[in-house]
Amino acid sequence: MQPRNMSMSGVVDLAAVKAAQEAKVKAEQARAETARQGGAGAISPADLVIDVDEAGFESQVIQRSAEVAVVIDFWAEWCQPCKQLSPVLERLAVEYDGRILLAKIDVDANQMLMQQFGIQGIPAVFAVVAGQALPLFQGAAPETQIRQTLDQLVQVAEERFGITGLTVDPDAEPGAAPPPAEAPAGPYDALLAAAVDALDAGDLGGAVQAYQNVLADDPGNEEAKLGLAQAELLQRIQGLDPQAVRRDAAEKPADAGAQLAAADLDLVGGHVEDAFGRLIETVRRTFGDDRDAVRVRLLELFEVIGPDDPRVAAARRALARALF
Repeated sequence: MQPRNMSMSGVVDLAAVKAAQEAKVKAEQARAETARQGGAGAISPADLVIDVDEAGFESQVIQRSAEVAVVIDFWAEWCQPCKQLSPVLERLAVEYDGRILLAKIDVDANQMLMQQFGIQGIPAVFAVVAGQALPLFQGAAPETQIRQTLDQLVQVAEERFGITGLTVDPDAEPGAAPPPAEAPAGPYDALLAAAVDALDAGDLGGAVQAYQNVLADDPGNEEAKLGLAQAELLQRIQGLDPQAVRRDAAEKPADAGAQLAAADLDLVGGHVEDAFGRLIETVRRTFGDDRDAVRVRLLELFEVIGPDDPRVAAARRALARALF
């Protein structure tokens, strides 16, 4: 896993958005299975703090991040500030009662992970949520600041990804934590997997067709709707000359086609609000079929980002004002 240097309100990463949606579905299925088993799978408070190395990073951090926000403490034995920070993080991990999992990584023994996360100094604290790496803070921060950061992390995990954490049982046997729950196979898993394989191979047409096949049978399938919107977006920007597109958009502010192409580039480049704002302004300037085409494209881009993103909610309100 190559961590992404993102803030919690960072730019859009299409692969990360898709991974987040998949993680949310898996987390919901895992919680349902835990409830069905009458609480089986609860862990001991002692298992909320774990030592992680490079060999176990995938299973202990990446896979776990589909069901709990994993906080990573990069430390070393010789680091005095680490000795101040680590006990605070360990105590808070237990206090948060399963809403976070603390993974401690010794940088001296795990140089590759240190390089992958771009660690320049320690202590350094990151989080991984639904497979996404989020930088939190560096240095021995005050406990009040740490609490505020963790509260925000938990809120993001719940509201953006549907991740509510692990079930903790004080009477559970330490060291008996179960592995991350595997989601049961669904009726469209093969088609969705084929679509992902096509995306990875650069076969955008094949991916579009696979997602359309799922939606033809299950129009409400959220994973397929998201995947289709992404694949179609990537199809549209293939072969575009970014400089020419942006020049054309600047010279023709009322040209729907020019603004649609520029908005696609904005979104893929991470300029989400610019893309939304460009199309909302184009809605105000156009009429008839052009206006309707822009409105539909904007709704498609909302699908790419996800309905829970606050930027989407704000853009929906702005669109309503532009239309009415």
